[in-house]
Amino acid sequence: MLALTDAAAEAISALTAQEGKQETGGLRFAVQAQQDAGAQLALSVAEQPEDGDQVLGTDAGARVFLEPQAAQFLDDKVLDVQQDDQGQLNFAVMPSPEAPTGV
Repeated sequence: MLALTDAAAEAISALTAQEGKQETGGLRFAVQAQQDAGAQLALSVAEQPEDGDQVLGTDAGARVFLEPQAAQFLDDKVLDVQQDDQGQLNFAVMPSPEAPTGV
């Protein structure tokens, strides 16, 4: 299942609030194009999940809607947010780190 960093959850909450959709809205991932090496994803702020979407939520209230193909592609990934040179925040999908062993 897609995991969210705290920074990504905060960014999603801020984004949905900015769009006036903080009550029921969330960030929606959909597959735009499928390739051999992966998938090109489309991101949008959605007022509510579409039929068949997987819904992820955090304690802080951030919600993510995953279209079924996107959910499959993002199953073992982590969603983070990173700041670019111009100060813009960009969402980044990264491989999930290995669980620590010997704890």
